[in-house]
Amino acid sequence: MSRPQCRIRPLAVVATLTLALTGTLVPTTSGIPHTAAGNPLTLTAAAPGGELWNADLSVVDRDDVNVSRTPAGLRLRDTRNAGRSRHSAVAEGMLLIVPRTLARPATRVRAQVTADVPAGATVEAQVRAWRASGWTEWRAATTGAVFDRPVSRVQTRVVLTAPAGGATATVRAVQLTADATAAVSAATPGLTYRVYATRIGLVGELTANGRTVQPRDHFAALPSRRGLSPLNTGDYTVRVCTTTGSRCEYAPVWDVGPWNTRDDYWNPSAVRENWKNLPQGRPEAQAAYQSGYNGGRDQFGRTVLNPAGIDLADGTFWDGLKLTTNAWVDVAYLWTGGGPRGVVGDGPLNIRTGASTSYPIRGLAARLANVPLQCYVTGQSVAGPYRTTTRWNRLATGQYVSHAYISGVYGGSVPVC
Repeated sequence: MSRPQCRIRPLAVVATLTLALTGTLVPTTSGIPHTAAGNPLTLTAAAPGGELWNADLSVVDRDDVNVSRTPAGLRLRDTRNAGRSRHSAVAEGMLLIVPRTLARPATRVRAQVTADVPAGATVEAQVRAWRASGWTEWRAATTGAVFDRPVSRVQTRVVLTAPAGGATATVRAVQLTADATAAVSAATPGLTYRVYATRIGLVGELTANGRTVQPRDHFAALPSRRGLSPLNTGDYTVRVCTTTGSRCEYAPVWDVGPWNTRDDYWNPSAVRENWKNLPQGRPEAQAAYQSGYNGGRDQFGRTVLNPAGIDLADGTFWDGLKLTTNAWVDVAYLWTGGGPRGVVGDGPLNIRTGASTSYPIRGLAARLANVPLQCYVTGQSVAGPYRTTTRWNRLATGQYVSHAYISGVYGGSVPVC
Protein backbone atom coordinates (compact mmCIF):
# COMPACT_ATOMS: atom_id res chain seq x y z
CA MET A 1 0.00 0.00 0.00
CA SER A 2 1.26 3.50 -0.68
CA ARG A 3 2.12 5.86 2.15
CA PRO A 4 2.30 9.65 2.02
CA GLN A 5 5.98 9.92 2.73
CA CYS A 6 9.28 10.38 0.96
CA ARG A 7 11.14 7.33 -0.28
CA ILE A 8 14.84 7.39 -1.01
CA ARG A 9 15.38 5.14 -4.01
CA PRO A 10 18.15 2.48 -3.92
CA LEU A 11 21.39 3.76 -5.45
CA ALA A 12 24.19 2.24 -7.46
CA VAL A 13 26.50 4.67 -5.70
CA VAL A 14 27.27 4.60 -1.98
CA ALA A 15 24.73 6.87 -0.29
CA THR A 16 25.58 8.53 3.00
CA LEU A 17 23.91 10.09 5.98
CA THR A 18 25.64 12.73 8.02
CA LEU A 19 25.16 13.32 11.68
CA ALA A 20 26.28 16.29 13.76
CA LEU A 21 28.07 14.90 16.78
CA THR A 22 28.55 18.17 18.65
CA GLY A 23 24.97 18.59 19.96
CA THR A 24 23.88 17.55 23.43
CA LEU A 25 21.36 14.67 23.75
CA VAL A 26 18.51 14.98 26.20
CA PRO A 27 19.23 12.45 28.42
CA THR A 28 -2.89 -0.55 34.75
CA THR A 29 -2.89 -2.49 31.62
CA SER A 30 -5.96 -2.20 29.39
CA GLY A 31 -6.85 -5.73 28.43
CA ILE A 32 -9.61 -8.19 27.74
CA PRO A 33 -11.51 -9.79 30.63
CA HIS A 34 -11.29 -13.57 30.76
CA THR A 35 -14.29 -15.86 30.48
CA ALA A 36 -14.78 -19.54 31.01
CA ALA A 37 -13.54 -21.70 28.15
CA GLY A 38 -15.85 -21.62 25.16
CA ASN A 39 -18.12 -18.84 26.44
CA PRO A 40 -18.70 -15.96 24.01
CA LEU A 41 -17.39 -12.52 24.92
CA THR A 42 -18.56 -9.27 23.37
CA LEU A 43 -16.53 -6.16 24.12
CA THR A 44 -18.66 -3.11 23.44
CA ALA A 45 -17.29 0.41 23.22
CA ALA A 46 -19.17 1.74 20.21
CA ALA A 47 -21.24 4.88 20.69
CA PRO A 48 -24.29 6.08 18.78
CA GLY A 49 -23.45 8.21 15.76
CA GLY A 50 -20.10 8.40 14.03
CA GLU A 51 -18.77 6.34 11.14
CA LEU A 52 -19.16 2.55 11.47
CA TRP A 53 -17.33 -0.21 9.62
CA ASN A 54 -16.33 -3.84 10.11
CA ALA A 55 -12.69 -4.91 10.06
CA ASP A 56 -11.98 -7.49 7.36
CA LEU A 57 -10.73 -10.55 9.26
CA SER A 58 -10.72 -12.81 6.20
CA VAL A 59 -7.41 -11.77 4.62
CA VAL A 60 -4.25 -13.19 6.23
CA ASP A 61 -1.05 -12.36 4.32
CA ARG A 62 2.68 -11.60 4.71
CA ASP A 63 2.37 -8.74 7.16
CA ASP A 64 0.33 -10.84 9.59
CA VAL A 65 1.98 -12.96 12.26
CA ASN A 66 0.93 -16.39 13.59
CA VAL A 67 -2.81 -16.08 12.90
CA SER A 68 -5.16 -18.03 10.64
CA ARG A 69 -8.73 -17.65 9.43
CA THR A 70 -11.00 -20.61 10.21
CA PRO A 71 -14.73 -21.10 9.58
CA ALA A 72 -15.28 -20.18 13.24
CA GLY A 73 -13.19 -16.99 13.10
CA LEU A 74 -9.68 -15.60 13.50
CA ARG A 75 -7.40 -17.68 15.74
CA LEU A 76 -3.75 -18.11 16.67
CA ARG A 77 -2.18 -20.47 14.14
CA ASP A 78 0.19 -22.01 16.68
CA THR A 79 0.19 -21.66 20.46
CA ARG A 80 3.38 -23.63 20.90
CA ASN A 81 6.42 -21.52 21.76
CA ALA A 82 8.80 -23.55 19.55
CA GLY A 83 11.76 -21.49 20.81
CA ARG A 84 10.97 -18.65 18.44
CA SER A 85 10.28 -15.95 21.01
CA ARG A 86 12.18 -14.41 23.88
CA HIS A 87 8.83 -13.78 25.56
CA SER A 88 8.18 -17.44 26.31
CA ALA A 89 5.38 -16.81 28.80
CA VAL A 90 2.80 -16.50 26.02
CA ALA A 91 2.23 -17.25 22.36
CA GLU A 92 1.05 -14.26 20.36
CA GLY A 93 -0.23 -13.36 16.91
CA MET A 94 -1.34 -10.27 15.04
CA LEU A 95 -3.61 -9.44 12.08
CA LEU A 96 -2.92 -6.11 10.34
CA ILE A 97 -5.93 -4.58 8.56
CA VAL A 98 -5.62 -2.38 5.45
CA PRO A 99 -5.77 1.35 6.40
CA ARG A 100 -9.15 3.08 6.06
CA THR A 101 -9.76 6.65 4.85
CA LEU A 102 -12.57 8.14 6.92
CA ALA A 103 -15.52 9.96 5.37
CA ARG A 104 -14.85 12.86 7.74
CA PRO A 105 -12.08 13.63 10.26
CA ALA A 106 -12.37 12.06 13.71
CA THR A 107 -10.52 12.27 17.01
CA ARG A 108 -11.62 8.94 18.51
CA VAL A 109 -11.87 5.34 17.27
CA ARG A 110 -13.61 2.67 19.35
CA ALA A 111 -14.00 -1.05 18.77
CA GLN A 112 -16.58 -3.73 19.48
CA VAL A 113 -14.95 -7.16 19.50
CA THR A 114 -17.02 -10.34 19.37
CA ALA A 115 -14.91 -13.33 20.39
CA ASP A 116 -14.76 -16.61 22.29
CA VAL A 117 -11.95 -16.16 24.82
CA PRO A 118 -10.80 -19.13 26.95
CA ALA A 119 -9.23 -18.54 30.35
CA GLY A 120 -5.69 -17.20 30.00
CA ALA A 121 -6.14 -16.01 26.39
CA THR A 122 -6.58 -12.36 25.36
CA VAL A 123 -7.84 -10.39 22.36
CA GLU A 124 -7.25 -6.70 21.75
CA ALA A 125 -8.21 -4.42 18.87
CA GLN A 126 -5.69 -1.60 18.43
CA VAL A 127 -5.67 1.41 16.09
CA ARG A 128 -3.27 4.07 14.88
CA ALA A 129 -3.77 7.19 12.74
CA TRP A 130 -1.78 8.81 9.93
CA ARG A 131 -0.55 12.37 10.30
CA ALA A 132 1.84 14.46 8.21
CA SER A 133 4.79 13.40 10.39
CA GLY A 134 3.92 9.68 10.23
CA TRP A 135 1.82 7.14 12.09
CA THR A 136 0.79 7.67 15.70
CA GLU A 137 1.51 4.91 18.19
CA TRP A 138 -0.89 1.99 18.42
CA ARG A 139 -3.67 2.45 20.99
CA ALA A 140 -6.18 0.00 22.44
CA ALA A 141 -9.53 0.71 20.76
CA THR A 142 -11.75 -1.47 22.96
CA THR A 143 -11.78 1.34 25.51
CA GLY A 144 -11.52 4.10 22.91
CA ALA A 145 -8.38 5.46 21.25
CA VAL A 146 -8.30 9.28 21.36
CA PHE A 147 -6.00 11.36 19.12
CA ASP A 148 -4.74 14.84 19.94
CA ARG A 149 -5.99 16.26 16.64
CA PRO A 150 -8.50 15.24 13.92
CA VAL A 151 -7.31 12.40 11.67
CA SER A 152 -8.66 11.12 8.35
CA ARG A 153 -6.80 7.81 7.91
CA VAL A 154 -6.68 5.00 10.45
CA GLN A 155 -5.41 1.43 10.60
CA THR A 156 -6.54 -1.42 12.82
CA ARG A 157 -4.76 -4.54 14.06
CA VAL A 158 -6.03 -7.44 16.14
CA VAL A 159 -3.60 -8.91 18.70
CA LEU A 160 -4.21 -12.36 20.20
CA THR A 161 -2.27 -14.05 22.98
CA ALA A 162 -2.56 -17.42 24.72
CA PRO A 163 -0.59 -19.34 27.33
CA ALA A 164 2.13 -21.32 25.58
CA GLY A 165 0.47 -24.56 24.49
CA GLY A 166 -2.92 -23.38 25.75
CA ALA A 167 -6.25 -22.63 24.08
CA THR A 168 -6.58 -19.68 21.71
CA ALA A 169 -9.36 -17.14 21.43
CA THR A 170 -11.58 -17.14 18.33
CA VAL A 171 -12.47 -13.68 17.00
CA ARG A 172 -15.72 -13.58 15.02
CA ALA A 173 -16.05 -9.86 14.33
CA VAL A 174 -14.52 -6.45 15.00
CA GLN A 175 -16.70 -3.38 14.43
CA LEU A 176 -15.18 0.09 14.65
CA THR A 177 -16.66 3.53 15.24
CA ALA A 178 -14.92 6.82 14.42
CA ASP A 179 -16.30 9.99 15.94
CA ALA A 180 -15.24 13.28 17.53
CA THR A 181 -14.48 13.88 21.18
CA ALA A 182 -12.31 16.20 23.21
CA ALA A 183 -8.68 15.94 22.14
CA VAL A 184 -5.86 15.01 24.51
CA SER A 185 -2.53 16.77 24.78
CA ALA A 186 0.17 15.67 22.38
CA ALA A 187 3.28 14.01 23.73
CA THR A 188 6.48 16.02 23.85
CA PRO A 189 8.03 15.80 20.38
CA GLY A 190 11.41 14.20 19.80
CA LEU A 191 11.65 12.30 23.09
CA THR A 192 15.15 11.00 23.93
CA TYR A 193 16.11 8.85 26.93
CA ARG A 194 19.21 7.04 28.16
CA VAL A 195 18.49 3.33 28.55
CA TYR A 196 20.44 0.09 28.77
CA ALA A 197 20.89 -1.85 25.51
CA THR A 198 21.35 -5.58 25.05
CA ARG A 199 22.12 -7.60 21.92
CA ILE A 200 19.31 -9.62 20.31
CA GLY A 201 21.19 -12.37 18.46
CA LEU A 202 18.62 -15.13 17.70
CA VAL A 203 19.58 -15.43 14.01
CA GLY A 204 17.02 -17.49 12.12
CA GLU A 205 14.19 -16.90 14.62
CA LEU A 206 11.06 -14.79 14.12
CA THR A 207 10.51 -11.27 15.41
CA ALA A 208 7.15 -10.08 16.72
CA ASN A 209 6.28 -8.58 13.31
CA GLY A 210 7.13 -11.79 11.42
CA ARG A 211 10.66 -11.07 10.19
CA THR A 212 13.23 -13.86 10.17
CA VAL A 213 16.33 -12.48 11.91
CA GLN A 214 19.30 -12.30 9.53
CA PRO A 215 23.03 -12.43 10.39
CA ARG A 216 24.22 -8.92 11.39
CA ASP A 217 20.67 -7.62 11.01
CA HIS A 218 19.74 -3.97 11.57
CA PHE A 219 16.69 -3.28 13.74
CA ALA A 220 15.66 -2.69 17.34
CA ALA A 221 13.16 -4.09 19.85
CA LEU A 222 11.19 -2.08 22.41
CA PRO A 223 9.12 -3.54 25.27
CA SER A 224 5.73 -2.43 23.87
CA ARG A 225 3.72 -3.23 20.76
CA ARG A 226 2.70 0.41 20.58
CA GLY A 227 5.95 1.18 18.77
CA LEU A 228 6.12 -2.01 16.65
CA SER A 229 6.46 -1.47 12.88
CA PRO A 230 4.56 -3.78 10.51
CA LEU A 231 6.71 -6.16 8.48
CA ASN A 232 9.03 -4.42 5.98
CA THR A 233 8.29 -0.89 7.22
CA GLY A 234 10.05 1.60 9.45
CA ASP A 235 6.91 3.39 10.64
CA TYR A 236 8.45 3.35 14.13
CA THR A 237 12.16 4.13 14.01
CA VAL A 238 14.66 4.92 16.76
CA ARG A 239 17.94 6.76 16.59
CA VAL A 240 20.34 5.00 18.95
CA CYS A 241 23.64 6.67 19.90
CA THR A 242 26.47 5.78 22.22
CA THR A 243 26.57 7.99 25.30
CA THR A 244 29.60 9.83 23.91
CA GLY A 245 27.75 10.51 20.65
CA SER A 246 30.62 8.98 18.70
CA ARG A 247 28.41 6.36 16.98
CA CYS A 248 24.71 6.37 16.02
CA GLU A 249 22.25 4.28 14.02
CA TYR A 250 18.72 4.89 12.75
CA ALA A 251 16.94 1.54 13.10
CA PRO A 252 13.33 0.39 12.59
CA VAL A 253 11.53 -1.26 15.52
CA TRP A 254 10.71 -4.83 14.41
CA ASP A 255 10.44 -6.77 17.66
CA VAL A 256 8.96 -6.57 21.16
CA GLY A 257 11.14 -6.75 24.26
CA PRO A 258 13.31 -6.95 26.28
CA TRP A 259 11.53 -8.44 29.30
CA ASN A 260 8.13 -6.74 28.96
CA THR A 261 5.61 -6.34 26.13
CA ARG A 262 3.39 -3.55 27.56
CA ASP A 263 5.96 -1.01 28.78
CA ASP A 264 5.88 2.09 26.55
CA TYR A 265 8.15 3.87 29.02
CA TRP A 266 8.80 6.84 26.70
CA ASN A 267 5.19 7.99 27.19
CA PRO A 268 3.89 10.07 30.13
CA SER A 269 1.99 8.25 32.86
CA ALA A 270 -1.40 9.38 31.51
CA VAL A 271 -0.64 7.48 28.30
CA ARG A 272 1.70 4.73 29.50
CA GLU A 273 0.05 1.32 29.31
CA ASN A 274 1.62 -0.22 32.43
CA TRP A 275 3.75 0.89 35.39
CA LYS A 276 2.17 4.36 35.47
CA ASN A 277 3.87 5.30 38.75
CA LEU A 278 7.35 5.10 37.20
CA PRO A 279 9.01 8.27 35.87
CA GLN A 280 8.61 8.87 32.15
CA GLY A 281 11.66 7.42 30.38
CA ARG A 282 12.34 4.75 33.05
CA PRO A 283 11.83 1.19 31.73
CA GLU A 284 10.18 -1.20 34.20
CA ALA A 285 13.06 -3.64 33.81
CA GLN A 286 15.52 -0.93 34.84
CA ALA A 287 13.45 -0.07 37.92
CA ALA A 288 13.05 -3.76 38.80
CA TYR A 289 16.77 -4.47 38.44
CA GLN A 290 18.10 -1.34 40.13
CA SER A 291 15.59 -0.77 42.92
CA GLY A 292 13.50 -3.93 43.25
CA TYR A 293 10.39 -2.41 41.68
CA ASN A 294 7.57 -4.97 41.25
CA GLY A 295 9.54 -7.34 43.44
CA GLY A 296 12.40 -7.27 40.93
CA ARG A 297 10.23 -9.05 38.34
CA ASP A 298 8.86 -8.32 34.87
CA GLN A 299 5.20 -8.49 33.83
CA PHE A 300 5.44 -12.29 33.47
CA GLY A 301 6.84 -12.76 36.98
CA ARG A 302 10.38 -13.51 35.83
CA THR A 303 13.34 -12.18 37.84
CA VAL A 304 14.86 -9.30 35.84
CA LEU A 305 18.56 -10.01 35.26
CA ASN A 306 19.55 -6.71 33.62
CA PRO A 307 18.07 -3.20 33.30
CA ALA A 308 17.53 -3.36 29.53
CA GLY A 309 15.08 -0.94 27.89
CA ILE A 310 16.01 -1.72 24.28
CA ASP A 311 17.36 -4.72 22.34
CA LEU A 312 19.58 -4.20 19.29
CA ALA A 313 20.05 -6.62 16.40
CA ASP A 314 23.61 -7.78 15.81
CA GLY A 315 24.35 -5.40 12.91
CA THR A 316 23.07 -2.40 14.84
CA PHE A 317 24.96 -3.50 17.97
CA TRP A 318 28.30 -4.45 16.37
CA ASP A 319 28.46 -2.41 13.14
CA GLY A 320 26.28 0.62 13.78
CA LEU A 321 27.36 1.43 17.35
CA LYS A 322 30.59 -0.64 17.49
CA LEU A 323 29.56 -2.07 20.85
CA THR A 324 31.36 -5.10 22.24
CA THR A 325 29.16 -5.63 25.30
CA ASN A 326 25.81 -4.45 26.66
CA ALA A 327 25.87 -0.72 27.33
CA TRP A 328 23.89 2.42 28.11
CA VAL A 329 22.76 4.30 24.99
CA ASP A 330 20.78 7.44 24.13
CA VAL A 331 17.59 6.57 22.23
CA ALA A 332 15.41 9.04 20.29
CA TYR A 333 11.89 7.74 19.58
CA LEU A 334 11.52 9.48 16.23
CA TRP A 335 7.76 9.05 15.79
CA THR A 336 7.27 11.35 18.79
CA GLY A 337 8.75 14.18 16.71
CA GLY A 338 7.22 16.10 13.82
CA GLY A 339 7.90 17.15 10.23
CA PRO A 340 8.17 15.27 6.94
CA ARG A 341 9.94 11.90 6.81
CA GLY A 342 12.07 10.03 4.32
CA VAL A 343 12.39 6.25 4.07
CA VAL A 344 15.83 4.70 3.53
CA GLY A 345 15.22 2.65 0.37
CA ASP A 346 18.53 0.78 0.49
CA GLY A 347 21.00 0.31 3.25
CA PRO A 348 22.46 0.38 5.72
CA LEU A 349 23.71 3.83 4.71
CA ASN A 350 26.73 5.55 6.22
CA ILE A 351 26.28 8.37 8.75
CA ARG A 352 28.98 11.00 8.36
CA THR A 353 30.03 14.10 10.26
CA GLY A 354 29.54 16.40 7.25
CA ALA A 355 27.70 16.69 3.94
CA SER A 356 30.31 14.93 1.84
CA THR A 357 31.78 11.46 1.45
CA SER A 358 35.13 12.95 2.52
CA TYR A 359 33.87 13.24 6.11
CA PRO A 360 34.46 10.38 8.60
CA ILE A 361 31.79 7.70 9.09
CA ARG A 362 30.07 7.86 12.48
CA GLY A 363 27.34 5.25 12.18
CA LEU A 364 24.60 3.78 9.97
CA ALA A 365 20.98 4.17 8.91
CA ALA A 366 19.23 0.85 8.41
CA ARG A 367 17.15 -0.06 5.38
CA LEU A 368 13.50 1.07 5.73
CA ALA A 369 14.29 3.38 8.65
CA ASN A 370 12.07 6.49 8.68
CA VAL A 371 14.25 9.56 9.08
CA PRO A 372 13.06 13.16 9.56
CA LEU A 373 13.70 15.56 6.67
CA GLN A 374 13.91 19.30 7.22
CA CYS A 375 15.30 20.73 3.99
CA TYR A 376 18.03 20.06 1.48
CA VAL A 377 21.19 21.58 0.03
CA THR A 378 23.13 20.71 -3.10
CA GLY A 379 25.95 18.27 -2.50
CA GLN A 380 28.78 16.94 -4.67
CA SER A 381 28.14 15.58 -8.16
CA VAL A 382 27.76 11.81 -8.40
CA ALA A 383 26.93 9.67 -11.42
CA GLY A 384 23.76 7.87 -10.37
CA PRO A 385 20.98 5.92 -12.09
CA TYR A 386 18.42 8.74 -11.84
CA ARG A 387 20.36 12.00 -12.13
CA THR A 388 23.95 13.19 -11.87
CA THR A 389 23.79 15.76 -9.07
CA THR A 390 23.48 14.58 -5.52
CA ARG A 391 21.13 16.40 -3.16
CA TRP A 392 21.93 16.32 0.53
CA ASN A 393 18.68 16.25 2.49
CA ARG A 394 19.06 17.69 5.96
CA LEU A 395 17.64 15.57 8.78
CA ALA A 396 18.34 18.24 11.42
CA THR A 397 21.02 20.85 11.98
CA GLY A 398 24.19 19.23 10.67
CA GLN A 399 22.43 16.01 9.60
CA TYR A 400 22.05 15.16 5.92
CA VAL A 401 21.19 12.25 3.66
CA SER A 402 22.72 12.17 0.21
CA HIS A 403 21.06 10.51 -2.77
CA ALA A 404 20.85 10.68 -6.54
CA TYR A 405 17.05 10.80 -6.62
CA ILE A 406 14.13 11.43 -4.29
CA SER A 407 10.59 10.64 -5.30
CA GLY A 408 9.12 12.99 -2.70
CA VAL A 409 5.60 12.65 -1.40
CA TYR A 410 3.76 10.27 -3.71
CA GLY A 411 2.46 12.40 -6.57
CA GLY A 412 3.94 15.49 -4.94
CA SER A 413 7.20 17.30 -4.39
CA VAL A 414 10.24 16.97 -2.20
CA PRO A 415 9.70 18.64 1.20
CA VAL A 416 11.90 21.66 1.77
CA CYS A 417 12.35 24.15 4.62
